[in-house]
Amino acid sequence: MTVRVVVADDHPVVRSGIVALLDLEPDLEVVGEAGDGEQAVALAEELRPDLVLMDLRMPGTDGTAATVRIVAGLPGVHVLVLTTYETDTDILRAVEAGATGYLLKDTPRDQLVAGVRAAARGESALSPSVARRLVQQVRGDRGERLTPREQQVLGGVARGLSNAAIGRALFITEATVKTHLLRAFAKLGVDDRTRAVTVAIERGILPGA
Repeated sequence: MTVRVVVADDHPVVRSGIVALLDLEPDLEVVGEAGDGEQAVALAEELRPDLVLMDLRMPGTDGTAATVRIVAGLPGVHVLVLTTYETDTDILRAVEAGATGYLLKDTPRDQLVAGVRAAARGESALSPSVARRLVQQVRGDRGERLTPREQQVLGGVARGLSNAAIGRALFITEATVKTHLLRAFAKLGVDDRTRAVTVAIERGILPGA
């Protein structure tokens, strides 16, 4: 299957470089380019891509605000943040907005492409430094222990449920499910759903098969 992508970045040279990189992959197709968040929302509504690769700091409607609108209004259209910035505030705002993942622009090419494919499937993609910052945000005095809600969400993943199905079962939004998953990933030191379940079982957090 071809993954259809909209690239949103306010710097034309950077945007062109990202487009050229993605176009090298036979299963990735850039179907639109946006120079700000408002354009990104409009293109997402018009084209219904699998993924919007979203810069955060853009003029007018920024990437976070655009992500909120896309996630809320276009089910099935995922947003992957690709930015230079990795402050705690930027990361948490993006996650809370419903972004499927958060990568930095210095991410190696292979990891970026893999992140695009994963995010298009609704799976989380995190740069290692972002994961570390999330750990610092959520650990507090709890060490690496998962909260009861994080365990419930991870249990849903272990049963093969989608984020949407987990949200319905727990009476929470899909964006909230993603937030719990990203925090669980950070605590467990992993960056994908399968590994999270495996580590949770190994540590006795989830029951084994």
